[in-house]
Amino acid sequence: MAYLALVRHGLSTYNQKGLWAGWDNPDLTSEGIEEAKKAGEALKNIQFDYGYTSVLQRAIDTLEIIKRGTNQTEIPTIQDKNLNERNYGDYTAKNKWDIKNQIGEEEFKKLRRSWDFPIPNGESLKQVYERVIPYFEREIFSKVKNGHNVILSSSNNALRSLLKYLEIISDADIANHEMGTGEVYLYTIDSNGTVIKKDILSSNPNTGKI
Repeated sequence: MAYLALVRHGLSTYNQKGLWAGWDNPDLTSEGIEEAKKAGEALKNIQFDYGYTSVLQRAIDTLEIIKRGTNQTEIPTIQDKNLNERNYGDYTAKNKWDIKNQIGEEEFKKLRRSWDFPIPNGESLKQVYERVIPYFEREIFSKVKNGHNVILSSSNNALRSLLKYLEIISDADIANHEMGTGEVYLYTIDSNGTVIKKDILSSNPNTGKI
């Protein structure tokens, strides 16, 4: 058996302002840096064999903070755009709460959390899943099934795609799942790829509020 740790990046300047970041590249805030340090503290007893991040700086910086905090700076680490956050298209850098007021709560929930809601010039969660999961199966899951411990740092919708896959969550129910900034989900996985156990090691009380 091996561990797969999924970490959402710490609070970014866009998160702080209620803006959709998508493929933009905001920095971590001082609070986000502390969230990443807390995530590292939660993972300090696990020796990782590989690290993965998106190519977005907030995810990269979060993993680097964790690696320093766990004294594992030499972990081989791969950055790949297939692990990027959802492309928010025309909504990128727009204030989500202003959009909620404009379109109403029901449409806003579909836009923000549902499986196949289209975004002009952007991606649905389904489209994110369709790029994240093939990469995950090919490059990451095979390592975990072979007994290697892997840590993956990314953004909420890329990680929600992985939650859907690992926990076999339905298209409808995925709308009820979200990871907060700095949160750590630790999966224990056997050689067949079956999830034996899930632990939430670092939780965020503000999940869903930013």
